[in-house]
Amino acid sequence: MFPVELRGTKAQTLMWAHEHEVEQAALQQLRNIAALKWVHGVRVMPDVHLGKGATVGSVIAMRDAVAPAAVGVDIGCGMESVRTDLTAADLPDNLRSLRTRIEAAVPVGFQAHHDAVDVTRLGAQVAGLGASTATLRAGWDRFWGSFGALDDRVQARESKAHKQMGTLGGGNHFIEVCLDQDDHVWILLHSGSRNIGKELAERHIAIARKLPHNVDLPDRDLAVFLAGTPEMDAYRRDLTWAQEYAARNRAVMLALVCRAVSAEFAERGVRFEQPISCHHNYMAEELIDGVPMLVTRKGAVRAGAGDLALIPGSMGTRSYVVRGKGNPASFQSASHGAGRRMSRNAAKRQFTVADLIAQTEGVESRKDAGVVDEIPAAYKDIDSVIEAQRDLVDVVATLRQVLCVKG
Repeated sequence: MFPVELRGTKAQTLMWAHEHEVEQAALQQLRNIAALKWVHGVRVMPDVHLGKGATVGSVIAMRDAVAPAAVGVDIGCGMESVRTDLTAADLPDNLRSLRTRIEAAVPVGFQAHHDAVDVTRLGAQVAGLGASTATLRAGWDRFWGSFGALDDRVQARESKAHKQMGTLGGGNHFIEVCLDQDDHVWILLHSGSRNIGKELAERHIAIARKLPHNVDLPDRDLAVFLAGTPEMDAYRRDLTWAQEYAARNRAVMLALVCRAVSAEFAERGVRFEQPISCHHNYMAEELIDGVPMLVTRKGAVRAGAGDLALIPGSMGTRSYVVRGKGNPASFQSASHGAGRRMSRNAAKRQFTVADLIAQTEGVESRKDAGVVDEIPAAYKDIDSVIEAQRDLVDVVATLRQVLCVKG
């Protein structure tokens, strides 16, 4: 059934969704992307929806060019998960205490840690941060030592970046406790590069818009940097750093949540398996159709043969752990989640707190007006999204939420 080819595009655009299922504005956005002369091909995931400049749920292979909007402003946003040795039988009937403990450990929304987290005290192996304290510290010293090489206009943000390391943010970011099909307990979280990634992205997008080769684009938000230019070099330097920030942010958060879970079940003791981590807003150098390309995934994960990835649904539905099949037709990619089917404002107009309570029944979570825009009905059906990409991934585990922390 899939993929299907999007009509009226210059570069080949293959979709794991039907045209009639995708909003017209998003289809036009895809056609605009495919019309860029540097684009080799576009691949569209089943969770596709309108984004800023580039469509969410798109994979774009370019020759010697990259569009910052095709990565997005939350550089390196992605998922992290770990399976524990807890089971459903270990969980109390009321999970409010555990949610309170997690919320105390990980700042949400615009909040940050009062002081930067001391990562050497987190239990590095649990969070996948390093094999020893010395190795761990050397890695962090190298990482923070490169801050001074970033764009001059963010240098005043270093202290804030330190304090936001290990924080959730808001919007669709979350921390969840889930049960798999065998009733084993998993921790699952979703976040990115916080304010520092956003500021770096916005600064580079603004620079790209002013470059002379971008003046005649159908959408100035699709402005690109060209290989071999100082602007491209600067963007790739900052992009690489922000992608690492995002990965480290999730690792620190996971360690904090694991510590909270361990404290909640101190009498029993909890063991954690090796974490699974994946970006879904990023750029990488890859071979596409045998040719080196710059590949951007915005709302998409790499699904190379054997790659483990995480595809969440929405609070109150379910999420999936998947293994990639390495399908070259999709540029070895898969969806990053269910994908929104309506905007946040539309969700707030259409649904009430009572609707939210009904749709998140059985999930320990916020149930107030501040998160109505994250109601499950605002998202596409995750099971249909997974079914549409059976040629891209195999399902390893199906997770159902029992606790959800939102910003």
